[in-house]
Amino acid sequence: MDKIIITIDGYSSCGKSTLAKDLANKLGYVFIDSGAMYRAITLYFLRNHIDWSDRQQVVDALSSIKLTFSYNKEAGKSDMIMNGENVEYVIRDMVVAEKVSDVAAIKEVRHFAVDAQRSIGLHKGIVMDGRDIGTTVFPNAELKIFMTADPSIRVQRRYDEVVAKYPLITFDEIRANLETRDHIDTHREFSPLRQASDAIELNNTNLTHNQQLAIALAWVKERMPV
Repeated sequence: MDKIIITIDGYSSCGKSTLAKDLANKLGYVFIDSGAMYRAITLYFLRNHIDWSDRQQVVDALSSIKLTFSYNKEAGKSDMIMNGENVEYVIRDMVVAEKVSDVAAIKEVRHFAVDAQRSIGLHKGIVMDGRDIGTTVFPNAELKIFMTADPSIRVQRRYDEVVAKYPLITFDEIRANLETRDHIDTHREFSPLRQASDAIELNNTNLTHNQQLAIALAWVKERMPV
């Protein structure tokens, strides 16, 4: 059976990666976490003290970054590899989370990441989540999903995700971080977060993982080549 490209866009902590991984596992597709690519670039910039307001520093730094994915069988997903180093764990750090939207808003960074993402999708059979996948990276994708959830639910999900690692973090700090990221993502000049005109909205505020997966699989079935 011919394979398709599935894009999942939406705000932070809407469960995009969870659905993308579930779909990829169910369909035998490759899951690509585009956000991990921007996080890895941010990590490189932080480690190497790159001034990302300086275009030449950004361009020079990007020329030194090689991003690949390695399938983690135990976790059932692909890990982010930067210059040969598995950085999957460290890119989830709050220090990176606080800066990634700023870095991702840079034109040169977006061009770099989009080129890498498009090369991965040449043979289809992928599920990729992010913020501009259905609008910029794969505008002709067969299935585009735009995920939403109630803001308070998103904050709670993010808090539950990070509190074990940062036990002193507060609910209000998480809320402020998400609000800042939302503003940057939707107001940046290049490839802002928006719902593609042909994307289907999936509000999962009151859905379980299994329920949202069933809905998405039904959409996949409708768009599969006959």
